[in-house]
Amino acid sequence: MDVRASHLWHARDAADIARELNSDFSRGLRAAEAARRLAEHGPNRLAEAPPDPWWRKLAAQFRDLVIWILIAAAIIAGAIGEWIDAGAILAIVVLNGLVGYLQEARAEKALASLKSLSSPHARAMRDGAVALIEAAELVPGDRIELEAGDHVPADARLVEAFALQAQEAALTGESAPVNKSTKSVDQDTSLAERTNMVFMGTVITAGKAAALVTGTGMATELGAIAGLLAHEEREPTPLQRRLADLGRTLLYVCLTLVAIIFALHVARGEDKFQVFLLAVSLAVAAVPEGLPAVVTMTLAVGLRRMVRRNALVRKLPSVETLGAVTVICSDKTGTLTRNEMTVRRVVLANAEFDVTGGGYQPRGEFIARPASRNGAGKPVDRADLPSELRLLLEIAAYCNHAQLRQNPEHGGWEIIGDPTEGALVVAARKAGIDPQANARRVLGALPFDSQRKMMSVAVADADGKPVMFTKGAPDVLLARCKFERVGEEVVPLDHERRAAIERANADMAAGALRVLALAYRDDLAIDDHDADAATAQLAEENLVFVGLVGMIDPPRDEVKVAVAQCRAAGVRPVMITGDHPATAAAIARELGVLDHAAGDAVTGRELDALDDRALAERVPEISVYARVTAEHKLRVVRAWQKNRHIVAMTGDGVNDAPAVKAADIGIAMGITGTDVTKEASDMVLMDDNFASIVSAVEEGRGIFDNIRKAVHYLLSCNASEVLVMFVAAVAGWPAPLLPVQILWINLVTDGLPALALGLEPPERDVMHHPPRPAREPVITRDRGLFIVVHGCLMAAAVLVGFGLVYDGTDATEPRARHTAFCLMAFTQLAYAFACRSPRRTLPELGVRTNVPMFAAIAISTSLQLLVVFLPSAQTVFQTQAAAEAPWLWIVVLALTPVTVVEVGKLLYSARRNRRHPSANPPASN
Repeated sequence: MDVRASHLWHARDAADIARELNSDFSRGLRAAEAARRLAEHGPNRLAEAPPDPWWRKLAAQFRDLVIWILIAAAIIAGAIGEWIDAGAILAIVVLNGLVGYLQEARAEKALASLKSLSSPHARAMRDGAVALIEAAELVPGDRIELEAGDHVPADARLVEAFALQAQEAALTGESAPVNKSTKSVDQDTSLAERTNMVFMGTVITAGKAAALVTGTGMATELGAIAGLLAHEEREPTPLQRRLADLGRTLLYVCLTLVAIIFALHVARGEDKFQVFLLAVSLAVAAVPEGLPAVVTMTLAVGLRRMVRRNALVRKLPSVETLGAVTVICSDKTGTLTRNEMTVRRVVLANAEFDVTGGGYQPRGEFIARPASRNGAGKPVDRADLPSELRLLLEIAAYCNHAQLRQNPEHGGWEIIGDPTEGALVVAARKAGIDPQANARRVLGALPFDSQRKMMSVAVADADGKPVMFTKGAPDVLLARCKFERVGEEVVPLDHERRAAIERANADMAAGALRVLALAYRDDLAIDDHDADAATAQLAEENLVFVGLVGMIDPPRDEVKVAVAQCRAAGVRPVMITGDHPATAAAIARELGVLDHAAGDAVTGRELDALDDRALAERVPEISVYARVTAEHKLRVVRAWQKNRHIVAMTGDGVNDAPAVKAADIGIAMGITGTDVTKEASDMVLMDDNFASIVSAVEEGRGIFDNIRKAVHYLLSCNASEVLVMFVAAVAGWPAPLLPVQILWINLVTDGLPALALGLEPPERDVMHHPPRPAREPVITRDRGLFIVVHGCLMAAAVLVGFGLVYDGTDATEPRARHTAFCLMAFTQLAYAFACRSPRRTLPELGVRTNVPMFAAIAISTSLQLLVVFLPSAQTVFQTQAAAEAPWLWIVVLALTPVTVVEVGKLLYSARRNRRHPSANPPASN
């Protein structure tokens, strides 16, 4: 079967296409057959241009001007006979390039693995069951299911369609959504008018459908015009841009100091070439060229940690914003609650029932409520359930897209589809009504949307007569009802009964139950042979009211703790839901989102009465919004932003995409979220859990803190090297460090310890202080001052060691230089421990919290000792005086700066505790 050679799918009957593709539409493909076709046709993805080869990435490590100047100087040194210096400098430059290349390669690999986690998925029928698979695994002949918000994963021929519309601008340029149907069209119909086809890269904007895949990958219409996609270049984040600007500023400052050092040495008559080599080496060491790789690696490691906590960040800049979030606007259902809806209560015209059983297991009883509150309820046998209750449960079961099944792996019951619809299916199964075992022919459907707040399905009853089942929000649906089912009769719905139904609805909502109303209409005059025509003829009016169903979605246990963490961290939690105001307020109070004295929920109607300016004034007072639409969400986001807050907003439906995109951090639901919302989001919650948002904020703060720690460490070390050389030049001393020694220190101390700082877990009190300002620089004024002070401490230790040995004669110069070389390396390595936390000391932090840091220090220390004591290395680095070095002084002086910094932390902490004994720890600088 050569699917790529097949054409004119749009002009052929669906049954004919199924036969050609050898596909069973009712059961889909067998897994083994799908695997065979995948091997034959290849993955369902567009071909990409190959990435840059490794040699080009390696060459990019040597593109800085100062590196080329250093290489040129090494070549000149070789030309005049200084082969040892030339070889050593070139070797260190190459080694430094290799380290940078390996760091970037590792970071890219980590980011690529994260990207693979967010690959698109599709719902396909395999072995008779709907399965969620990666879109890349789709093959020709697969049956796929589509609904509003989905990206179409492959070219496909529609075989079922209910009020389906697709946005095909990406393919045809047509901006308006296209109405779709299952009817065949002429073979010469243009691409834009093939209404029975859906195409890869387009978006379903309304309705539901099932289709047969006809083309995948490069065999799709999109593949035919796309050719090779350019390899995606990763844009630098705002933080990386700011650090790049910082690096350029440091370069200018360092070059100025290096020029002064060069002039002072030349003025004393020293060899100009050697001084030039020293100056260039110092310039290379002074600029933290390894910083971009360290930042990228820190981001990658932090993102991986977020994934383990069920938060998948899709866009790197979001990591920086996460740490500055001040408001989290969250849906209620499934995010703040368990997303395991269970029907608890049913209200009919002349009876009420409690429903037992929890979760999705279809076991439970219907308990008839007594007429008086003091009476005891009586279980009703399944065979004796009243007819109007069975009718209500039939409506609940068939006006429904969810499926109940037992998981073949662990045997537990699970719902495929919306949890609310799943709860209705489970309740029906408790009464012996199984819509999957006793399927009815669907004649037409009006899918649920947030504007109508209703859903209707027309089916054929047992006698083949069309009947429309409708469910929806009680206040909306009740207005569409003119009659009520009472026992076996249908009677007019008068004002008194409407008021009674509204009281019952309010009573259940006050008990934190989510309430749906169910109704039907059996006087339909529709075309029962054409689904599109039937759907167009459906009218949600003159309905017969049957009853109310109350269900509960209990709050997640961990969310109450997460809400408390939010408040302690200075982050405002806000609930936004389409549920009844009383239900929303009850859940919000239980979770701590709404204070008991803070009033009730604000409804969408109340929001409509406020203009944007009035809403911006009131929004800080509102914690719960109920009965809101996607447009209301967008207004709430903008109102908070007008108050200069950094807003995170959750969303799942296609209509939520504008609000999610407008938020500073848009968060899509990984389980219930549509493809469109995920595409618009910055982060995807893999478990749809509010607690995971809080965890992501915590990790975001930790990542930003770790980047600051790495920057602090690198700049302090580089400042100490420049200061040592500058002070020595001003004092008239010979250079304490040789060019090759400076480059070696830069290689040994900048790489591994800085990377290890990026692995620090978030500090214990990271969620005990307010968010940092969004535009706060990486290096604040206070932190910049500490960098200078710490650089001076390390420079002072090295200069003291050099001065203790050097007596102004040439005889002591080699030993003094060896002392300075060892001191500079060991001082910086020891100082790395102090950079692990701006407040906590090493004993407080412990070893186990960052084992890689100790490994990095051990490796770097071993390398330094190797070049000091290895005879062959002594010649290159001029460390022949190792045996005569004052090792006791080297150890004492190397530990002095880190000891001073650690003691300073203790003194600051003790002083603060005396002033504020009950205060939370301060934010990091």
